[in-house]
Amino acid sequence: MNRYDLTRRDFNSLVAAGLSAGVMGGVVPELRADDAEGFQLRYIVASCMYGTAPLAEIVPEVPKCGAKHIEIWAEPHGNQREQFEEMGVEAFRALLDEHGVSLGSFTCFKYGIFGMQGEMKLVAELGGDVAICNSGGPKGLAGDELKSEVHKFADKLKPHVEYAEEVGVTLGLENHSGSLINSPESQLMLLDLIPSPHLGIALAPYHLPQEEALIAKLIHDLGDRLAHIQAWEHGMGCMTKLPKEQELMQLPHRGPLDWTPILAALKETRYSGRVEIFMHPVPRGIPILETTEQVTAEINAARGYLEECLEGA
Repeated sequence: MNRYDLTRRDFNSLVAAGLSAGVMGGVVPELRADDAEGFQLRYIVASCMYGTAPLAEIVPEVPKCGAKHIEIWAEPHGNQREQFEEMGVEAFRALLDEHGVSLGSFTCFKYGIFGMQGEMKLVAELGGDVAICNSGGPKGLAGDELKSEVHKFADKLKPHVEYAEEVGVTLGLENHSGSLINSPESQLMLLDLIPSPHLGIALAPYHLPQEEALIAKLIHDLGDRLAHIQAWEHGMGCMTKLPKEQELMQLPHRGPLDWTPILAALKETRYSGRVEIFMHPVPRGIPILETTEQVTAEINAARGYLEECLEGA
Protein backbone atom coordinates (compact mmCIF):
# COMPACT_ATOMS: atom_id res chain seq x y z
CA MET A 1 0.00 0.00 0.00
CA ASN A 2 1.29 3.47 -0.91
CA ARG A 3 2.23 5.44 2.19
CA TYR A 4 -0.19 8.18 1.14
CA ASP A 5 -3.18 5.83 1.01
CA LEU A 6 -5.98 6.31 3.52
CA THR A 7 -5.39 5.89 7.22
CA ARG A 8 -7.69 3.68 9.24
CA ARG A 9 -9.44 6.76 10.63
CA ASP A 10 -9.97 8.07 7.11
CA PHE A 11 -11.33 4.75 5.89
CA ASN A 12 -13.81 4.57 8.74
CA SER A 13 -14.91 8.13 7.95
CA LEU A 14 -15.49 7.18 4.35
CA VAL A 15 -17.53 4.15 5.23
CA ALA A 16 -19.59 6.13 7.70
CA ALA A 17 -20.32 8.75 5.06
CA GLY A 18 -21.16 6.20 2.40
CA LEU A 19 -18.14 7.04 0.28
CA SER A 20 -16.48 3.67 -0.21
CA ALA A 21 -17.87 3.30 -3.72
CA GLY A 22 -16.12 6.51 -4.73
CA VAL A 23 -12.78 5.38 -3.35
CA MET A 24 -13.15 2.11 -5.24
CA GLY A 25 -13.87 3.92 -8.47
CA GLY A 26 -17.66 3.88 -8.59
CA VAL A 27 -19.94 6.87 -8.98
CA VAL A 28 -21.06 8.33 -5.66
CA PRO A 29 -24.27 10.36 -5.40
CA GLU A 30 -23.79 13.89 -4.15
CA LEU A 31 -23.83 13.67 -0.34
CA ARG A 32 -26.82 15.27 1.28
CA ALA A 33 -25.64 15.91 4.87
CA ASP A 34 -29.23 16.72 5.77
CA ASP A 35 -30.39 18.15 9.03
CA ALA A 36 -34.02 18.64 10.00
CA GLU A 37 -34.27 21.61 7.64
CA GLY A 38 -32.59 19.79 4.78
CA PHE A 39 -29.25 21.62 4.78
CA GLN A 40 -26.54 20.00 2.69
CA LEU A 41 -23.10 20.80 1.39
CA ARG A 42 -22.78 21.17 -2.38
CA TYR A 43 -19.32 20.19 -3.53
CA ILE A 44 -17.26 21.38 -6.48
CA VAL A 45 -14.01 19.85 -7.71
CA ALA A 46 -11.03 22.08 -8.55
CA SER A 47 -9.40 20.85 -11.76
CA CYS A 48 -5.94 21.85 -10.52
CA MET A 49 -6.05 19.22 -7.76
CA TYR A 50 -5.17 16.84 -10.58
CA GLY A 51 -2.31 19.00 -11.83
CA THR A 52 -2.24 19.23 -15.60
CA ALA A 53 -4.09 15.98 -16.20
CA PRO A 54 -6.35 16.04 -19.28
CA LEU A 55 -9.91 17.20 -18.79
CA ALA A 56 -11.02 13.90 -20.27
CA GLU A 57 -9.38 12.22 -17.26
CA ILE A 58 -10.56 14.70 -14.61
CA VAL A 59 -14.23 15.16 -15.53
CA PRO A 60 -15.19 11.50 -14.86
CA GLU A 61 -13.73 11.89 -11.34
CA VAL A 62 -16.15 14.67 -10.40
CA PRO A 63 -19.16 12.40 -9.65
CA LYS A 64 -16.81 10.04 -7.77
CA CYS A 65 -16.05 12.98 -5.47
CA GLY A 66 -19.74 13.43 -4.67
CA ALA A 67 -19.88 16.60 -6.75
CA LYS A 68 -21.88 17.80 -9.71
CA HIS A 69 -19.72 20.79 -10.62
CA ILE A 70 -16.16 21.41 -11.75
CA GLU A 71 -14.07 24.54 -11.35
CA ILE A 72 -11.60 25.20 -14.14
CA TRP A 73 -8.16 26.54 -13.19
CA ALA A 74 -5.62 28.24 -15.41
CA GLU A 75 -1.83 28.11 -15.39
CA PRO A 76 0.27 27.97 -13.33
CA HIS A 77 -1.98 26.05 -10.92
CA GLY A 78 -3.46 23.76 -13.55
CA ASN A 79 -3.84 24.12 -17.30
CA GLN A 80 -7.44 23.08 -17.84
CA ARG A 81 -8.40 26.63 -18.85
CA GLU A 82 -5.80 26.39 -21.59
CA GLN A 83 -6.99 22.89 -22.49
CA PHE A 84 -10.46 24.31 -22.93
CA GLU A 85 -9.13 26.78 -25.49
CA GLU A 86 -7.64 23.91 -27.47
CA MET A 87 -10.70 21.66 -27.38
CA GLY A 88 -13.34 24.33 -27.96
CA VAL A 89 -16.78 25.00 -26.52
CA GLU A 90 -18.69 22.15 -28.14
CA ALA A 91 -16.19 19.43 -27.20
CA PHE A 92 -16.05 20.78 -23.64
CA ARG A 93 -19.82 20.78 -23.31
CA ALA A 94 -20.02 17.27 -24.74
CA LEU A 95 -17.46 16.01 -22.23
CA LEU A 96 -19.36 17.50 -19.29
CA ASP A 97 -22.69 16.19 -20.57
CA GLU A 98 -21.29 12.69 -21.03
CA HIS A 99 -20.47 12.49 -17.31
CA GLY A 100 -23.38 14.49 -15.90
CA VAL A 101 -21.12 17.34 -14.79
CA SER A 102 -21.79 21.07 -14.93
CA LEU A 103 -19.39 23.99 -14.96
CA GLY A 104 -19.53 25.89 -11.69
CA SER A 105 -16.78 28.46 -11.92
CA PHE A 106 -13.46 29.58 -13.36
CA THR A 107 -10.56 30.68 -11.17
CA CYS A 108 -8.07 32.70 -13.14
CA PHE A 109 -5.54 35.03 -11.54
CA LYS A 110 -3.42 35.80 -14.60
CA TYR A 111 -5.81 38.44 -16.01
CA GLY A 112 -6.25 40.31 -12.75
CA ILE A 113 -9.56 41.39 -11.27
CA PHE A 114 -9.96 44.19 -13.82
CA GLY A 115 -9.39 41.83 -16.74
CA MET A 116 -12.08 39.27 -15.92
CA GLN A 117 -14.90 40.42 -18.21
CA GLY A 118 -14.02 37.88 -20.88
CA GLU A 119 -13.92 35.13 -18.27
CA MET A 120 -17.26 36.22 -16.81
CA LYS A 121 -18.88 36.13 -20.23
CA LEU A 122 -17.45 32.70 -20.99
CA VAL A 123 -18.52 31.27 -17.62
CA ALA A 124 -22.05 32.48 -18.30
CA GLU A 125 -22.08 31.02 -21.82
CA LEU A 126 -20.97 27.65 -20.45
CA GLY A 127 -23.68 27.59 -17.77
CA GLY A 128 -21.50 28.52 -14.80
CA ASP A 129 -22.24 31.26 -12.31
CA VAL A 130 -19.02 32.39 -10.59
CA ALA A 131 -15.72 33.82 -11.88
CA ILE A 132 -12.99 34.09 -9.25
CA CYS A 133 -9.92 36.28 -8.93
CA ASN A 134 -8.09 38.14 -6.17
CA SER A 135 -7.93 41.90 -5.75
CA GLY A 136 -4.23 42.56 -6.04
CA GLY A 137 -3.20 45.95 -4.72
CA PRO A 138 -1.28 46.99 -1.60
CA LYS A 139 -1.34 44.62 1.34
CA GLY A 140 -0.98 44.95 5.07
CA LEU A 141 -2.87 48.24 5.38
CA ALA A 142 -4.96 49.30 8.36
CA GLY A 143 -7.03 52.21 9.62
CA ASP A 144 -7.58 55.23 7.40
CA GLU A 145 -5.05 54.02 4.85
CA LEU A 146 -6.99 50.79 4.37
CA LYS A 147 -10.30 52.63 4.15
CA SER A 148 -8.94 55.00 1.52
CA GLU A 149 -7.52 52.26 -0.66
CA VAL A 150 -10.66 50.11 -0.43
CA HIS A 151 -12.76 53.10 -1.51
CA LYS A 152 -10.50 53.65 -4.52
CA PHE A 153 -10.63 49.95 -5.37
CA ALA A 154 -14.42 49.86 -5.07
CA ASP A 155 -14.83 52.80 -7.44
CA LYS A 156 -12.66 51.07 -10.01
CA LEU A 157 -14.40 47.72 -9.54
CA LYS A 158 -18.00 48.91 -9.88
CA PRO A 159 -18.15 48.76 -13.72
CA HIS A 160 -16.90 45.17 -13.60
CA VAL A 161 -19.59 44.21 -11.09
CA GLU A 162 -22.15 45.86 -13.35
CA TYR A 163 -20.85 43.70 -16.19
CA ALA A 164 -21.18 40.60 -14.01
CA GLU A 165 -24.81 41.54 -13.42
CA GLU A 166 -25.31 42.10 -17.16
CA VAL A 167 -24.10 38.60 -18.07
CA GLY A 168 -25.67 36.93 -15.03
CA VAL A 169 -22.71 35.74 -12.96
CA THR A 170 -21.09 36.60 -9.63
CA LEU A 171 -17.60 38.00 -9.47
CA GLY A 172 -16.01 36.10 -6.61
CA LEU A 173 -13.15 37.91 -4.90
CA GLU A 174 -10.67 35.64 -3.14
CA ASN A 175 -9.25 36.98 0.12
CA HIS A 176 -5.64 36.32 -0.91
CA SER A 177 -3.03 37.24 1.70
CA GLY A 178 -1.01 39.16 -0.88
CA SER A 179 -3.91 41.44 -1.75
CA LEU A 180 -5.72 44.52 -0.56
CA ILE A 181 -8.96 42.63 0.13
CA ASN A 182 -7.78 40.03 2.60
CA SER A 183 -8.84 40.71 6.18
CA PRO A 184 -12.44 40.36 7.36
CA GLU A 185 -12.52 44.14 7.80
CA SER A 186 -11.49 44.82 4.20
CA GLN A 187 -13.91 42.22 2.83
CA LEU A 188 -16.90 43.68 4.65
CA MET A 189 -15.87 47.23 3.84
CA LEU A 190 -15.81 46.45 0.12
CA LEU A 191 -19.17 44.67 0.19
CA ASP A 192 -20.73 47.64 1.97
CA LEU A 193 -19.44 49.94 -0.77
CA ILE A 194 -20.73 47.66 -3.55
CA PRO A 195 -24.03 46.14 -2.34
CA SER A 196 -24.68 44.22 -5.57
CA PRO A 197 -25.36 40.47 -5.17
CA HIS A 198 -23.14 40.02 -8.23
CA LEU A 199 -20.05 40.67 -6.10
CA GLY A 200 -19.21 38.13 -3.43
CA ILE A 201 -16.33 36.69 -1.47
CA ALA A 202 -14.64 33.47 -2.56
CA LEU A 203 -13.47 32.59 0.92
CA ALA A 204 -10.12 30.87 1.40
CA PRO A 205 -9.67 30.12 5.12
CA TYR A 206 -6.00 29.36 4.37
CA HIS A 207 -5.46 33.12 4.04
CA LEU A 208 -7.06 34.00 7.39
CA PRO A 209 -5.84 33.57 10.97
CA GLN A 210 -6.36 29.91 11.79
CA GLU A 211 -9.02 30.60 14.39
CA GLU A 212 -12.26 28.69 14.04
CA ALA A 213 -14.33 31.34 15.83
CA LEU A 214 -12.99 34.12 13.60
CA ILE A 215 -13.73 32.18 10.40
CA ALA A 216 -17.21 31.21 11.62
CA LYS A 217 -18.01 34.82 12.55
CA LEU A 218 -16.88 36.02 9.13
CA ILE A 219 -19.20 33.52 7.46
CA HIS A 220 -22.08 34.93 9.50
CA ASP A 221 -21.04 38.50 8.69
CA LEU A 222 -20.79 37.75 4.96
CA GLY A 223 -24.20 36.09 4.87
CA ASP A 224 -25.47 35.73 1.33
CA ARG A 225 -22.42 37.58 0.00
CA LEU A 226 -20.38 34.41 0.50
CA ALA A 227 -20.15 33.22 -3.10
CA HIS A 228 -17.80 30.25 -2.73
CA ILE A 229 -15.75 28.64 0.03
CA GLN A 230 -12.66 26.49 -0.08
CA ALA A 231 -12.24 23.75 2.50
CA TRP A 232 -8.59 24.71 2.80
CA GLU A 233 -6.55 25.39 5.89
CA HIS A 234 -3.02 26.64 6.36
CA GLY A 235 -1.49 23.53 7.87
CA MET A 236 2.24 23.94 7.32
CA GLY A 237 1.85 26.20 4.32
CA CYS A 238 2.21 25.87 0.56
CA MET A 239 5.14 28.10 -0.35
CA THR A 240 8.09 25.78 0.20
CA LYS A 241 8.59 22.13 -0.64
CA LEU A 242 7.67 19.89 2.30
CA PRO A 243 7.41 16.15 2.84
CA LYS A 244 4.10 15.07 1.36
CA GLU A 245 2.54 14.25 4.73
CA GLN A 246 3.17 17.84 5.85
CA GLU A 247 2.03 19.38 2.57
CA LEU A 248 -1.27 17.50 2.83
CA MET A 249 -1.97 19.21 6.17
CA GLN A 250 -3.68 21.97 4.16
CA LEU A 251 -6.61 19.57 3.77
CA PRO A 252 -9.43 19.15 6.29
CA HIS A 253 -8.82 15.91 8.25
CA ARG A 254 -5.04 16.26 7.77
CA GLY A 255 -4.47 19.63 9.45
CA PRO A 256 -5.22 20.88 12.98
CA LEU A 257 -8.22 23.14 12.23
CA ASP A 258 -11.53 22.00 13.70
CA TRP A 259 -14.05 22.44 10.89
CA THR A 260 -17.13 21.82 13.05
CA PRO A 261 -17.68 25.51 14.01
CA ILE A 262 -17.06 26.57 10.40
CA LEU A 263 -19.62 24.11 9.06
CA ALA A 264 -22.03 25.14 11.81
CA ALA A 265 -21.77 28.70 10.51
CA LEU A 266 -22.51 27.55 6.96
CA LYS A 267 -25.49 25.62 8.27
CA GLU A 268 -26.80 28.50 10.38
CA THR A 269 -26.55 30.95 7.48
CA ARG A 270 -28.13 28.46 5.06
CA TYR A 271 -25.15 28.75 2.74
CA SER A 272 -26.26 27.73 -0.75
CA GLY A 273 -22.97 28.08 -2.63
CA ARG A 274 -20.41 25.38 -3.24
CA VAL A 275 -17.63 23.90 -1.12
CA GLU A 276 -14.29 23.15 -2.75
CA ILE A 277 -11.90 20.77 -1.01
CA PHE A 278 -8.56 22.35 -1.83
CA MET A 279 -4.81 22.67 -1.34
CA HIS A 280 -1.78 23.88 -3.27
CA PRO A 281 1.08 21.50 -4.03
CA VAL A 282 4.69 22.62 -4.43
CA PRO A 283 5.57 23.26 -7.17
CA ARG A 284 2.29 24.51 -8.65
CA GLY A 285 0.90 22.57 -11.57
CA ILE A 286 1.50 19.06 -10.24
CA PRO A 287 -1.26 16.83 -8.85
CA ILE A 288 -1.60 16.74 -5.08
CA LEU A 289 -0.75 13.01 -5.20
CA GLU A 290 0.85 10.85 -7.84
CA THR A 291 -2.18 9.22 -9.45
CA THR A 292 -5.67 10.34 -10.36
CA GLU A 293 -7.12 7.60 -8.17
CA GLN A 294 -5.13 8.79 -5.16
CA VAL A 295 -6.26 12.39 -5.66
CA THR A 296 -9.92 11.35 -5.78
CA ALA A 297 -9.50 9.18 -2.68
CA GLU A 298 -7.87 12.06 -0.79
CA ILE A 299 -10.68 14.44 -1.73
CA ASN A 300 -13.16 11.85 -0.51
CA ALA A 301 -11.28 11.40 2.76
CA ALA A 302 -11.54 15.15 3.39
CA ARG A 303 -15.19 15.04 2.38
CA GLY A 304 -15.89 12.25 4.84
CA TYR A 305 -14.37 14.35 7.60
CA LEU A 306 -16.44 17.40 6.63
CA GLU A 307 -19.60 15.32 6.70
CA GLU A 308 -18.72 14.05 10.19
CA CYS A 309 -18.15 17.64 11.32
CA LEU A 310 -21.47 18.72 9.85
CA GLU A 311 -23.26 15.99 11.75
CA GLY A 312 -21.87 17.46 14.96
CA ALA A 313 -22.45 21.09 13.98
